[in-house]
Amino acid sequence: MKINELPTPCYVIDEGKLEDNLKILRYVQDKTGAKILLAQKCFSAFCEYDLIGRYISGTTASGLFEARLGYEKMHKENHVYSPAYREQDMQELCRICDHIIFNSKAQLLKYAPVADLVREESGKRPSLGVRINPECSTQKDHEIYDPCAKNSRMGIKACDIDDEIMSLIDGLHFHTLCEQDSDDLEITLKAVEEKFGDHLYKVKWLNMGGGHHITREGYDIDRLIRLIKHMREKYDLEIYLEPGEAVALNAGYNVTTVLDIVNNDKDILILDTSAACHMPDVLEMPYTPPLKDSAKPGEKKYDYRLSCNTCLAGDVIGDYSFDHEIHIGDRLIFEDMAIYSMVKNNTFNGIPLPAIAAMDATGECRIIKEFGYEDFKNRLS
Repeated sequence: MKINELPTPCYVIDEGKLEDNLKILRYVQDKTGAKILLAQKCFSAFCEYDLIGRYISGTTASGLFEARLGYEKMHKENHVYSPAYREQDMQELCRICDHIIFNSKAQLLKYAPVADLVREESGKRPSLGVRINPECSTQKDHEIYDPCAKNSRMGIKACDIDDEIMSLIDGLHFHTLCEQDSDDLEITLKAVEEKFGDHLYKVKWLNMGGGHHITREGYDIDRLIRLIKHMREKYDLEIYLEPGEAVALNAGYNVTTVLDIVNNDKDILILDTSAACHMPDVLEMPYTPPLKDSAKPGEKKYDYRLSCNTCLAGDVIGDYSFDHEIHIGDRLIFEDMAIYSMVKNNTFNGIPLPAIAAMDATGECRIIKEFGYEDFKNRLS
């Protein structure tokens, strides 16, 4: 089956491009000795975990369900961080996770005894760490993603790290980047060393979080390698990175069909996919996703606004231009749809979820999963 034969709407995971990304990440691991983890909050299509696990060191989670998924489907290192944990989840997290990272001293003090109890019962205790706030903002465009902003709830400031915390932990974690290059990591690391340098000598590992756009064209990998080696050698640390986007960047599509064309001062395509339901970051970031064989408005002969079949007036994907007229029934292919699309989708308006397919390096597609009315109905009752 080829991509133009799939049902629509449909997410398609491009396994060839996914593997290209993974080869780059393994190169970084091999050159530095660092361990790279898949951030499942970005991409958790576990049908690809066998492939991903051949190249990188494991998974990281934001809570119990992601942690269980990584534990069950990747079978490699399994880490978790959450701004706060629920009591009923902690014993299981301590059994299935290799690292548990806490956001506050209160959470660390509350749950460190649970980790000790699990060790008494099973002989295995997770390595504990805390998230730090280096108070160094490098965000320029997306303040919503800045964990170092004023009044941020993310991480412990240097002035609040004390001997009691240090006596209970093995590592420190920071996550300050979003789709950024290694120059911003270098700025952040200078702040980390300045504020937390004394503590770095006392721990076993440093987790540099996510947001590293390592597989993006033009990313400065040599600088990243130099920075990792510096931190490893100066402080004798195990280094972890946990990118999400870098794993599946440009490795997926959303295939959609034109249902109707209306005109209100411009031609507007109504598609069987939705920004609000199937590509939430389009409205949240916001951004205009890449579309195969199109250009910006005015750059090609025919201009169209692309919108969706929900009742939300603002459910608009963006304005594009094409070399040829678009007709009802035509298929369009949105690109870079593997990341933060499948994990965030929803069934607002009763809009069906897209099917999920995988495409191998030869262009052959196989359907992984399809969704129907029962998936919509059973969510709420």
